[in-house]
Amino acid sequence: MMRPYRVKIAQESLDDLAARLAATRFTRPLPGHGLGVPAGRVRHLVDYWRDGYDWRAWERRINVHPQFMTEIDGLDVHFLHIRSARPDALPLILTHGWPMSVVEFLPLIDRLSDAFHLVIPSVPGFGFSGVPREPGWNRRRVAAAWAELMRRLGYERYGAHGNDVGSLISIELGRLDPHRVVGVHVTQIFSLPSADPAERALLGPDDRAKLAALERFMAGRSSYLALQSTQPQTLAHALADSPAGQLAWNLQLFGDAVSDDYILTNATIYWLTDTAGSSALIGYHGNRPPAGPSSIPLGLACFADDFFPSIRPLAERDHSAIVHWNTYDKGGHHAAQEEPQLLADDLRTFFTLRR
Repeated sequence: MMRPYRVKIAQESLDDLAARLAATRFTRPLPGHGLGVPAGRVRHLVDYWRDGYDWRAWERRINVHPQFMTEIDGLDVHFLHIRSARPDALPLILTHGWPMSVVEFLPLIDRLSDAFHLVIPSVPGFGFSGVPREPGWNRRRVAAAWAELMRRLGYERYGAHGNDVGSLISIELGRLDPHRVVGVHVTQIFSLPSADPAERALLGPDDRAKLAALERFMAGRSSYLALQSTQPQTLAHALADSPAGQLAWNLQLFGDAVSDDYILTNATIYWLTDTAGSSALIGYHGNRPPAGPSSIPLGLACFADDFFPSIRPLAERDHSAIVHWNTYDKGGHHAAQEEPQLLADDLRTFFTLRR
């Protein structure tokens, strides 16, 4: 049921990518600020993608780690599986976000594999996992696939960690498999204010500032979410035809906080696997709020420059067992890349009490 897997992209696919990059038709810069990803930034990265970036080096870096493929719920699921030499290691499943891939967590492997058995899957519709052929692959269905994956691996007790949409999936996993999940650790708790003015009135100055930052993000930088959650097929036509377009779309949530190589590795994976459209489905299919608060032990590592700040009074409304809440004065939305040691240490602290 578990098939060994290695990333091995055909050279003709890389040659086709290079030809398309060479023929990129760059758009003209628009006047003003705050209009989206700057044209100069895309041009710089496309030039590096063509002449400096080395996909094969990143392919080797991924392939250093054992990888497998298994069919769950009619879909192939790709995952890295790094077993610790420690007899009492706790299994830990790490779930990436959008527009990321399993590459998000490569910096954590050496920092955590002494104490944890690490399972790092590609979310269905992303990267090297299969593409859904039917509606319904929302975060709850992905969480159910993760529970089955951990069962197949023989793990009776395990922890979960996620970033971005991986945070949402990890919390769902805790809801679905509470007898085996010892705790869930995330880098965002996506609790939004209700329509009740009294709820906002109870927020202190720091939380009101976080809410204002969150509302600025939703007003000025969330167009990707609106389009992906309404017309993902329309978007996919453009991104499947232009690697520069795929890159620019991904850049909305990368900015300048992570390396050019990391940005291009993720863009290359989305391009080579044609998963621009299918990765959008995670925000499209039926992600309704749960009926009541979660009760699994929940921990948060909140990094200073995350554009989606977590607001504790709202989080406590939605989650009844928040047992760990650490804030850091640096780092951002891509903590595993920006501050991997801080994140690894926070994971150790949280799960030490959950073993």
